Amino acid sequence: MSGLIPQGFIDELLDRTSLVELIAARVPLKRSGTNFKACCPFHKEKTPSFYVTPDKNMYHCFGCGVHGDAISFLREFDNLSFNEAVEELAKASGMEIPRQPGELKQLQQTRVTQDALELAADFYEQQLLQHSQSEHARAYLAKRGLNQEIIARYRLGFAPPQRNNLAPICLPEQFSALVEARLVSTEYGPPFDLFQNRIVFPIRNTRGKTVGFGGRTLGNDKAKYINSPDSPIFHKSNEIYGLFEVYQQKRKIQQLLVVEGYMDVVSLAQFGIDYAVATLGTATNQDNLTTLLKHSRHLVFCFDGDSAGFNAAIKAMRNCLPLMQDGVELRFLLLPETEDPDTLIRKEGKTRFDERVQQAKPLSSFFFEVHSQGLDLSIPEHKGALKERASADLAHIASPTIRSAMKEQLHQLTNTWAQRKQGDGKNGSWKNNKDKKSYTPPAPPAEVIPVKRQRAQCICLALYFYPEKAAQFAEKLSAITDADEFTQALAFANFLRDSDISDTQTLLCTLTQQSKPRETFYNLFDGIELIPAKEAALHEAEELLARFFQQQRKNQLIDKQMLGPLSDAEKDELKSLSN
Repeated sequence: MSGLIPQGFIDELLDRTSLVELIAARVPLKRSGTNFKACCPFHKEKTPSFYVTPDKNMYHCFGCGVHGDAISFLREFDNLSFNEAVEELAKASGMEIPRQPGELKQLQQTRVTQDALELAADFYEQQLLQHSQSEHARAYLAKRGLNQEIIARYRLGFAPPQRNNLAPICLPEQFSALVEARLVSTEYGPPFDLFQNRIVFPIRNTRGKTVGFGGRTLGNDKAKYINSPDSPIFHKSNEIYGLFEVYQQKRKIQQLLVVEGYMDVVSLAQFGIDYAVATLGTATNQDNLTTLLKHSRHLVFCFDGDSAGFNAAIKAMRNCLPLMQDGVELRFLLLPETEDPDTLIRKEGKTRFDERVQQAKPLSSFFFEVHSQGLDLSIPEHKGALKERASADLAHIASPTIRSAMKEQLHQLTNTWAQRKQGDGKNGSWKNNKDKKSYTPPAPPAEVIPVKRQRAQCICLALYFYPEKAAQFAEKLSAITDADEFTQALAFANFLRDSDISDTQTLLCTLTQQSKPRETFYNLFDGIELIPAKEAALHEAEELLARFFQQQRKNQLIDKQMLGPLSDAEKDELKSLSN
């Protein structure tokens, strides 16, 4: 589809374009008679089978079958849309694309906005190197292990702490464009910038044009990360961070590793994992997924090893189901608890991390792991629960083939073992066996279903079994600096301590007889379908808090290191916590 571009203009543009010159600028060509040949840029081969025919202004690969003209080549090789490819050829040929007046105005405004965003990207990049207050920004990036090559590849920058940095360097039309893009605000008086005292991550489209920014605070801002607001040229749901950089490293993307944050992408690239991308601050939704699948049919979702990461993986899985088509392969990698891609690759290195990616669970396996959570599939009632949980989601799978295969897998998981075919029974049922008394149904295989509980629920379970430890847990929970996740657990511990409840029986009587505690803690254990042994519950809670405080202390030392040198004792402590 050529959109508003007349077909006559496109034909003339193709006639004026030398396909040989266009391709030779990107792929080494050798003359072969009246044609030119090369190893195909669209698939791996050792013997050239890619031919360019000047007389017809066409190319064809006898290996993979790809063929076309100058527009199709640019679309495939430079990853451009149809209109973008036409614009590139028109610019090279000195031709002006005929447009309607309204379209010309919109195009001009888009170009002004992109120029203004490029100006901002250049400014931030320069400030990281030159600004008098950028030392702590450079120290932070060095602490994260990033070298200059990676910083330059991703064009990382620094937004100075002053309120108004961009307006003084802009032309009037560029300033208006930055206001429209909401990088600069004039709503409350003098101009002030969205990004202040932050590491800046330019977000580039697949053509390398900056369309937005992300920023990581270097201070105590409430929001650690913020993104550019949506604008006429930037829509968070449609942009993928790091995709342009992946294309710079790989002509053909075999798979994409989808992680949760900007720094994860950059850190992985530092260690040689150059196929990682991230969605922009929102849960992976169908817009993100549709964009990702345009670039690779093989996606691996990598989530942090905490309850938030597990819940994000579940949301991503559910959003994937309507997009599952034959040929699409989606897998899920959940990292160890308290780890994210940045921390884990530093500990394990590229080889081990690559192994984890290759061992990621297929969507079908992760699907049944999620729906089997907390169930014991040797119990008939739990098989019924699995069937009820899974059936509704299975109906959303787009591919009939995949949907049918997963329904069969559900049938195998929930089918009663005594109904399996036995001997020569007419219907495969034990009722048709002549010797019913001698029939012993085979035992179901041992099945270990991993149980994931929220961290606050783990602590509440321990307190349920050991209410006499409430004061001890309350003291620890009160020392957590970011206590939102543990608010209910702290309230439960305080209630037990203040009520002087020292055994489970008294606790149950109190919750039964007193309306206020019953209402407050009524939903405390929702979603927990498999209760651990009391000793195991206590051990799990104590281990969880120990790991949490270690991570909290590590973060405190890292933050302190950003502001100045640590003492020798603190350095030793940080090294110990990092091992």
